[in-house]
Amino acid sequence: MAYGQKILKGDAYKRAAIKRRHIRIRKHINGTAERPRLVVTRSNRHIVAQVIDDIKGHTLASASTLDTTVRGGEGDKSAQAKQVGALVAERAKAAGVEAVVFDRGGNQYAGRIAALADAAREAGLKF
Repeated sequence: MAYGQKILKGDAYKRAAIKRRHIRIRKHINGTAERPRLVVTRSNRHIVAQVIDDIKGHTLASASTLDTTVRGGEGDKSAQAKQVGALVAERAKAAGVEAVVFDRGGNQYAGRIAALADAAREAGLKF
């Protein structure tokens, strides 16, 4: 073990591992004006998706389960993630974005993350 590192337990360990993976992923993924970055942030209750142009530092489109169109929707969390994916793809298309780079945010590509990505692809957003 390296000096200066704390031994974490439980949820703190999990969050630290996700943060480490996200930093490792961001070394290789950058959003440009032609292909902005689709960032997915997941918590236990909600999911947020943003389309970000990293060069300008602007958010071009965003959607979450906190939006009025999705909030209180039918189905489980995976169904709500599908709604968020379709909504962010629709808003990105309206902003003139055709293709994105997918940033899963250090989370495993399964469950709600995969449901959101599949719904965005079905709505016409290219990865």
